[in-house]
Amino acid sequence: MQKKNILVTGGAGFIGSHLVRKLLSEGVWRVSVIDNFNDFYSPQIKRKNIEQFAGSPDLSVIEADIRDTAALRDTFSKVSPEVIVHLAAMAGVRPSLKDPKLYTEVNVDGTVNLLHLAREFEVRQFIFGSSSSVYGENAKVPFSEEDNVRNPISPYAATKAAGELLCHTFSHLYDIRTVCLRFFTVYGAAQRPDLAIHKFSKLITEGRPIPVFGDGTTRRDYTYVDDILQGVRAAIDFEGSKYEIFNLGESQTVELNELIKLLEENLGKKAVIDRQPMQPGDVPQTFADISKAKDLLGYSPKTKISEGIPKFTDWFKSQM
Repeated sequence: MQKKNILVTGGAGFIGSHLVRKLLSEGVWRVSVIDNFNDFYSPQIKRKNIEQFAGSPDLSVIEADIRDTAALRDTFSKVSPEVIVHLAAMAGVRPSLKDPKLYTEVNVDGTVNLLHLAREFEVRQFIFGSSSSVYGENAKVPFSEEDNVRNPISPYAATKAAGELLCHTFSHLYDIRTVCLRFFTVYGAAQRPDLAIHKFSKLITEGRPIPVFGDGTTRRDYTYVDDILQGVRAAIDFEGSKYEIFNLGESQTVELNELIKLLEENLGKKAVIDRQPMQPGDVPQTFADISKAKDLLGYSPKTKISEGIPKFTDWFKSQM
């Protein structure tokens, strides 16, 4: 059987490494990972994520930066990707306020580099990892792909919205099918340590205060990583129109105070709350309308927060 070549950028990260595992398990892919193993969080975590697949003959790992066009071109020449799943990015709303230039260079320029090479090497399927942050302070709920996203409130959100527009442009001009996936607050085993669920779990376990911005009534559409993978995998096989945007969420919202209670119950320890003012760039709520993803991708999330948090805390405790 002729195996297909797929390139996953950011493949050593949280979502990326889960996707790599899923693709390798199918036995029909040769998977190439590009990751620069930067120090946004510990590079050792990312190396550990990817080392678990080190024995696979169908995996190659290229340590490179998506801003480095020469390294990217060399990689494309060697692996001849038929599909690209572009997950590499500078992540996080609050950090983007401190260094918007870096976020623009990586998330915008890096995406242009990949799209340009996709055109040059005639890649016909390009999946772009976008974010619910593009919706900004959207008063209409649930958030629909048809909603206005021209009012982002953080540099990170602006770069993701720009990435979607670039995907549209290259799709229109060069016949590349581009699928933009707006992820809604993804969590699960191997979650990045800077994200709330992981960060709170560590602080609660250590008896240290957890920072709660505002009164704890902000709401998020928390999405378990296995459900995200289902959507990404369907997007890889998508054969519909040349340009589409899909929300990938659970389509239910959870208040921050409720999330903290779930963590307390599953960690067996009370949280010490450190109340802080709301932060610039933070949105009051996220809530995904997933009807389009259901209709066109067959997307069907299974893991409620009441089931996902115990799964996460079991993993978290196993790492201690």
